[in-house]
Amino acid sequence: MSDLDLRKLRYFLVVSEELNYGRAAERLHIAQPVLSRQITALEGELGTTLFERSSRGTRLTETGTALVDDARALLAGAAALQRRARTAGRQGPHLTIGFMPGLIITSVVRDLVERFPGLTVDVQRTGWDTQIETLLDGGIDASFVRLPVPRRGLHVIELLQEPRVVVLPTGHPLLELEEITLAALTAENLLQDPDAVPEWRDAVLTVRPNALSLDRIGLPVVNTVEEKLEYVAAGRGIVILPASTAAFYTRGDVIARPVIDLPHGRVGLAIPADRQTPVLTALSEIAEREVGTLIAERVAAIDA
Repeated sequence: MSDLDLRKLRYFLVVSEELNYGRAAERLHIAQPVLSRQITALEGELGTTLFERSSRGTRLTETGTALVDDARALLAGAAALQRRARTAGRQGPHLTIGFMPGLIITSVVRDLVERFPGLTVDVQRTGWDTQIETLLDGGIDASFVRLPVPRRGLHVIELLQEPRVVVLPTGHPLLELEEITLAALTAENLLQDPDAVPEWRDAVLTVRPNALSLDRIGLPVVNTVEEKLEYVAAGRGIVILPASTAAFYTRGDVIARPVIDLPHGRVGLAIPADRQTPVLTALSEIAEREVGTLIAERVAAIDA
């Protein structure tokens, strides 16, 4: 069996996304006949057909569809290897740790450096859409994540659970309720992907089966916690946040309240499954010992 050509896999992924050889060739800045030959060569190396081309267009075969995720994982692993190799060229050992908003990892980093004198630790804030992507492509070495996350290629340690809260603008009628439930939130605009709060999504579907697609019309596209809170304060909608995140971003024009029937969120530490080093093992041990207390302190602050 010949070695796989990563360049051909990149070509395959672009064609799988575009399902049009002309557009794919433009994205790749190569001639369309060259792209066609490369895909044909890849099919020959794999001994299978990846695309079916007809007058109705191009579509993935069953085998091609199955290859997409594997190809992405393989290319991400190759990119991670390159980044780690470049990092290894720096003077002294080095580690980059990611973390989601609201998680305070200062003591974890401090203890890790004390255990490994000479170790340089950098930190990088991640987002809901990037917390795993950045880890798999080698941008960071380990990451404190908000679960659930795709676990393929990862070793994930669940560290703790914490309440989630709804953030409302000051003066909102729901703040007058003694207790807030999911049912009380179904008439509100959610300023985040409904799949990020499946409990809210399911509650809405029970009362308005066709509402979700309509509810997204006219809503702003927001990515960061800061942007979400700006829109909440302006009365554009609500957000559901981990209690520690809401406590960290406390501000006078929004108020966080518990939702009594909303299950707790979970926090974990994710490390690439193919990386086993003494530093990462120590990081796991320290995280299990310390992170729960730090989150508990943040959560207690919001209830005070």
